[in-house]
Amino acid sequence: MNTHSRGAHVGGERISRRKVVAGAGAALVAAAGAYAGRDEAERWWWRVSGRERPRTDGALDHPGAEWAAASSANWRRASRPDDYAVDRIVVHVVQGSFGDALRVFRDPLHEAAAHYVVRQDGHIAQTVRELDVAFHSGNRRFNERSVGIEHEGYVDRPAGFTDAMYAASARLAAGICARYGIPVDRTHIVAHSEVPGTDHTDPGPHWDWDRYLRLVREAAS
Repeated sequence: MNTHSRGAHVGGERISRRKVVAGAGAALVAAAGAYAGRDEAERWWWRVSGRERPRTDGALDHPGAEWAAASSANWRRASRPDDYAVDRIVVHVVQGSFGDALRVFRDPLHEAAAHYVVRQDGHIAQTVRELDVAFHSGNRRFNERSVGIEHEGYVDRPAGFTDAMYAASARLAAGICARYGIPVDRTHIVAHSEVPGTDHTDPGPHWDWDRYLRLVREAAS
């Protein structure tokens, strides 16, 4: 997710090298629970009123993707786009492998996950339902309005951004844009580095935005 130390960021938050003692770990889990609890209270009426969108846990929003569930500590239940309008896609780069991303997204102490991870060969894993708010951008309001797409690789290794990755990610993005009426442009499909308040640099200077948006438009046509 940015160019700090190896594996420093994946998804939306820093992966620390520090040792987490049991008490600190418990505090992190409690804090995450309190955060989610506050937002559950804010959106309670969607469930009480019976207006929550029908769902099947583990169902795929993108045909052909692999389901690889993130820890429930790394996202929160919602009913998008009814409770939060979705109008952005955030493009991320892992600073690691596809497997690294899935591993940390399953870790409840990581406190971050994107909705999707795209491998260099074009394979896609979905880790959070689009209905739900994934903690991927480091900005709460941006998380609520966006879908996060993580990509295997490193910001300083352009060879890792393969043809298969671009094509698969573009098809994924085109489907998301169609579902929510998101315009295919650089205002609505943004870099993680462009999210307000972030200190991340991904996807970095080697991500070919002109090519990517062209492929998204072609996939949408």
